[in-house]
Amino acid sequence: MVDHEPVTKAVVPAAGLGTRFLPATKATPKEMLPIVDKPAIQYVVEEAVGAGLNDVLLVTGRGKRPMEDHFDRAYELEEALRAKDDPERLAAVRESSELANVHYVRQGEPKGLGHAVHCARQHVGDEPFAVLLGDDLIDARDPLLKRMLEVRAEFGGSVVALMEVEPEQVSLYGCAAIEPTAEDDVVKVTNLVEKPVPGEAPSRWIIIGRYVCDPAVFDVLEKTPPGRGGEIQLTDALMTLAQRDRSQGGPVHGVLFRGRRYDTGNKLDYLRTVVQFAADRPDLAAEFLPWLREFVARQDAS
Repeated sequence: MVDHEPVTKAVVPAAGLGTRFLPATKATPKEMLPIVDKPAIQYVVEEAVGAGLNDVLLVTGRGKRPMEDHFDRAYELEEALRAKDDPERLAAVRESSELANVHYVRQGEPKGLGHAVHCARQHVGDEPFAVLLGDDLIDARDPLLKRMLEVRAEFGGSVVALMEVEPEQVSLYGCAAIEPTAEDDVVKVTNLVEKPVPGEAPSRWIIIGRYVCDPAVFDVLEKTPPGRGGEIQLTDALMTLAQRDRSQGGPVHGVLFRGRRYDTGNKLDYLRTVVQFAADRPDLAAEFLPWLREFVARQDAS
């Protein structure tokens, strides 16, 4: 069975305070921290657009105005670059404002990811939609979101992205209990546990920051009480939908992702991400990698 209701909208929750990166995030949104020379949030929007989702809603909060400015035109800067006859930088500046139809809604209170997603209800309406978390960057060479949209079209309901981790890491994430399907990279999700107690996780497959949600999730979120951490958890709502059939907004399937994922949620992983992206850049790698090797050798020798 093929679901003909296309997914056209992406929701990007971006209202977090970024406390792990203070003082840098005191006046700059965490999502605007650069990965080499482009803010992390732009990679996320580019991923949505690359999967065919040109309508992007950013769920923001106080102090997030720089994100809105980034995806807007900067006429004075463009004129200055045009006057300097600098077409390369002019194109780079204009790129973000021409990427997608970007919209904004405020999450008035920090009540969790589920609440942030529920804030998108008026914009999304009664349509399926994707959710992309800004802390996870997926390599553009690994079209995870496109695959998730294919799975949604085939099976209906909602789809989560799953990645296998070492047992000691499972308790840091939402974890899925899964059953195989006829497709190697697709499983049926039978249960979801947010940050399970070590040793009690149903599997080693964790939920990473990509979801395709059936619109039925909004009604479920409205009735979902605060869970772990006193926040409304999206995983709790998806757990409810996992018990339903297609006529009621279920089920939930998972795509087993074995590609390249970059975490920017803490300082150490952020630094790793910057180094990896720099090493993959043709315009930087030739000089950066020899310097990096020398630096590491000096550290090892000291």
